[in-house]
Amino acid sequence: MKDNPNYNVTVVPIQNDAYKQKLTIAMSSGKTPDIYISWTGGPMIEYIKSNHCADITEFMNADNYKDKFMDAAISQATYDGKIYAVPIENVSVAGFFYNKDIFAKYNLQEPKTISELETICQTLKTNGVTPFTLANATKWTGSMYYQYFATRFGGTKPFIDAAAGTGSFENDAFKYAGDQIQKWVKAGYFNEGFNGMDDDSGQARQLLYTGKAAMDLMGSWFSSTVYGENKDFMSKLGFFPFPALEGKEDNGKLVVGTVGDNFYSVSQECKDKAGAFKAITYLLDDKAVEERTAAGKILPFKDFKTSDPLTQKIVDTVNAAPSIQLWYDQYLPPEVAEVHKSTSQEIFGLTKTPEQADTEQQTAMKTYLDKNK
Repeated sequence: MKDNPNYNVTVVPIQNDAYKQKLTIAMSSGKTPDIYISWTGGPMIEYIKSNHCADITEFMNADNYKDKFMDAAISQATYDGKIYAVPIENVSVAGFFYNKDIFAKYNLQEPKTISELETICQTLKTNGVTPFTLANATKWTGSMYYQYFATRFGGTKPFIDAAAGTGSFENDAFKYAGDQIQKWVKAGYFNEGFNGMDDDSGQARQLLYTGKAAMDLMGSWFSSTVYGENKDFMSKLGFFPFPALEGKEDNGKLVVGTVGDNFYSVSQECKDKAGAFKAITYLLDDKAVEERTAAGKILPFKDFKTSDPLTQKIVDTVNAAPSIQLWYDQYLPPEVAEVHKSTSQEIFGLTKTPEQADTEQQTAMKTYLDKNK
């Protein structure tokens, strides 16, 4: 605003789930913000089809601005050959963050396979340490396990086909995911009361900080969160990718996440789209890049560099991935995503079998596709 006194920018911070609801209400009442974020996938496509998302291809092409970004990031922001969002916040992929002091105490090495990870869990439980910390009241946290298990078993194709209607959620990959989650729950690998705990308030992280739990499966924004709230713990924080499934090593380097995390779009209703786009570019100017990099974020730029070993390990994981599976709850249409998250939570709570959950997801997907033929 100092550089552009004719503009006024108001930033409204809102927690994840509340934000999605508020944005939907704003759009339905004709009060869409000039600039708003999404995670692309199904919701972004719906915003585009309902005429709430402006085509910014012209602005992205000007002065080759889009060429700064990773190809995968631009691809994620593109629909029907046009660009509708700017990848801003972070390259966010899920992996295991762990307490290095606990691993050293029990002479544990970073696992390469799911079997090796299960052996680690048994060692930790024997010594009174909870293997995984999880706060699953918001549902998307537990969904990460479901997504990774399904991807390790079947790659990205089963999910893409199920979401397109050319396949089904009643598939061996999704049954395996549910079976593995319930196997780990019954084995006591997760903290007690996880389905009633809130991740946004840091309840899961506290168990990691205090040494009561050893690992947290979380998006790579986790390191910057820790940096902001418990800087002293950074020296204890380690990272390893979700391990491969034996016999299906070809799927072992696939990652679940997003290349850009928060994607900023301009509302179709905005009266000054060029001005709104200009404001977005300030989120990635030299000062912003310096601050985001210092906070442990991985910018979606082709020339991104970091001196932090933990961040570099995450970058290496992304660079080694032959493909990236976008978060299910962001890829799917909102009403189907809610069914996915709820059934995933019930799998964790042992209140639904994997088969029941998969049938419910498939029914929701078919209903949506039939309605939108």
